[in-house]
Amino acid sequence: MAVVKPSLAKGTRDFSPSEMIKRNYIFDTLKAVFKKYGYNEIQTPSFENLTTLTGKYGDEGDKLIFKILNSGDYLAKAPDNLLHDKNSNKLIPHISEKALRYDLTVPFARYVVMHQNDISLPFKRFQVQPVWRADRPQRGRYREFYQCDVDVVGSESLLNEAEFVLIYQEAFEHFGLKDFNIKINNRKILSGIAEIIGKPELIVDMTVAIDKLDKIGLDGVNKELLEKGFTEADLNLLKPIILLEGSNEEKLSSLKSVLAASSIGLTGVAEIEEVFEYIAKLGTNTELLTRIVDLDITLARGLNYYTGCIFEVKTNEVTMGSIGGGGRYDDLTGMFGLKGLTGVGVSFGADRIYDVLEELNLFPTGKADSTKLLIINFDKQLETYTLSLLNKLRKENIAVELYPAPVKLKKQMGYADGKGIPYVLLVGEEEVSSGELSLKDMESGEQVKVTENELIQKLR
Repeated sequence: MAVVKPSLAKGTRDFSPSEMIKRNYIFDTLKAVFKKYGYNEIQTPSFENLTTLTGKYGDEGDKLIFKILNSGDYLAKAPDNLLHDKNSNKLIPHISEKALRYDLTVPFARYVVMHQNDISLPFKRFQVQPVWRADRPQRGRYREFYQCDVDVVGSESLLNEAEFVLIYQEAFEHFGLKDFNIKINNRKILSGIAEIIGKPELIVDMTVAIDKLDKIGLDGVNKELLEKGFTEADLNLLKPIILLEGSNEEKLSSLKSVLAASSIGLTGVAEIEEVFEYIAKLGTNTELLTRIVDLDITLARGLNYYTGCIFEVKTNEVTMGSIGGGGRYDDLTGMFGLKGLTGVGVSFGADRIYDVLEELNLFPTGKADSTKLLIINFDKQLETYTLSLLNKLRKENIAVELYPAPVKLKKQMGYADGKGIPYVLLVGEEEVSSGELSLKDMESGEQVKVTENELIQKLR
């Protein structure tokens, strides 16, 4: 058998024990914040029926769904004419019935519909699981990555939107981030803009283009809009709206004037105002919230299912894409037969957050999740005592190891050093007989005598 050179699929990564400590720090911090606001955890399968996912993310999103080939001879039942034409879009339904989930929101909507008789509304859930996207890998963008979603369905109250702003603020402050922006917009405002231009049927094309402003600039947006059917006159109307500046209050005032002829647009403005009022009432630091919350008309988030407020979070301390985002979806469950159930949710990009914290050196330095003590193994005769001590320490919930074989001391100490174990316990015949064990601090090199009880107290 030929030797295969080991490699990773592009856009995926391995995680070492030290990296997992940091990742779990992110997950545990977010889960604690979510629970504080009344959210409970669920999980859904890694893959869904392809029909569950397609048609929910727009044409561009659908292209990024990882399809799973049917088991067995998946081409046997495919129509000959499609095989001959090599049209993959038409062929896919015949050779693929499943797909890896693209996000956690659509599977959550499917979950709500299937479990509607088992849940109480409003239903507040969070979910921390990997998702997959057939995107071009680049810095901060992976094909397999974790999302940390928090959603509530069955409540129209804009208090939910305001609390998501607070959840973002609290979580990122826990991580030590000092300069970040929570951008907010409303899809009704975007619909109103399309309406006053006279192109309401092109709302999706408009939002997809506007959402790329940061990437391709105003000229690029204009070029894409012209290709989609907008005119130069439309672009002249759009330009001052897209480039709207000033404080949140000034922007809202301008939008009221611009959207005076659009009832849906004014509804979007009123919803943003109500969210800001809730934030002011809830916020313990209103000055900070005023500084970090930014009404951004160019925020469009191309996903088709958003219908109300939309969010996006970016850090200004590191060059990185968004590290969070989400919004309200009024009838996502309607796609699965449950009409009229509104919901709103946001997501944290755990992998990007990891990269940000790593670059800014914001991870805790402690090794609370790793082994705290290594017991040196001198010889077989002492194993009866050391194994008993090992068991006693573990019953006290102390992470401890006994080196598995009586090899040279240098090798055992090297193991402790390489693994970052902070303490080493040397237990020889003298220590067993005296009851005073030799404890070495691996960082300082200091070595002291301790009893078993003193050892337990120190390591707790």
